[in-house]
Amino acid sequence: MDTVFKAFGRPDLEYIGGAAVRSNVYGSVHTANESPSHCYITFHHEMAQVPVYPQRLFFFCEIPATKGGATPICLSHVVYDKTQQAEPQFVKDVEDKGLIYTRIISQEDDPESSQGRGLFSTFLTRDKQLCIERAARLGVTLEWLDNGDVKTVTNVIPGVKLYDKNGKKVWFNSLVAAYTGWKDKRNDPVKAITYGDGSPLPKDAVYKCLNIMTENCVAFPWQVGDVLYIDNNAVLHSRERFEGPRRILACLGK
Repeated sequence: MDTVFKAFGRPDLEYIGGAAVRSNVYGSVHTANESPSHCYITFHHEMAQVPVYPQRLFFFCEIPATKGGATPICLSHVVYDKTQQAEPQFVKDVEDKGLIYTRIISQEDDPESSQGRGLFSTFLTRDKQLCIERAARLGVTLEWLDNGDVKTVTNVIPGVKLYDKNGKKVWFNSLVAAYTGWKDKRNDPVKAITYGDGSPLPKDAVYKCLNIMTENCVAFPWQVGDVLYIDNNAVLHSRERFEGPRRILACLGK
């Protein structure tokens, strides 16, 4: 996998600021999201909640699930267009106001959560001051809570971008994933993402957007040795629930 990734000539991106629990395997190769198999990971652009994100994603199947576990993908400009037709005010508000992502995380990884990457793994250091500095470079503020957990709050992040290859607007965010999936013993998904002015998102519009993604996706079923190469600027991806010892590896390209 490392050889395939390097053949494309893209340097790897350090996984700083991401929410998924994952482990380094070799070189630029990491495991994909290690959250429990019963967790459905909803459509998102990788690391859309921080200003420094991978341009390209490489996934490799080492062990396919015995049941389920496909990777659905959909074109982000299609999601934008169809959501705008269905919920024009919602799309306008996302464009005009932007988004704020909020997570409460433990200091160590929580493998039972789909967004359980801990503070020290998120910022690749056990030095709290360095965590603060690296977070600040990403426009993220850290607040230590009385129980030792840490509240992370992003600056206002754009939810829509122009795709430079064709000039089309893309639904570039993790809005649906955060609103419907960032739920664990620390986090309420409704509070995990708001408009940039702090106001709540309209539930019906969010779920309409999720339905649009589901209706316009293609599910990629994994077989041993498969490689999936994704333009992270143009394509959203997700993960189905699964049974069995599924192991997908990933590389993040600048």
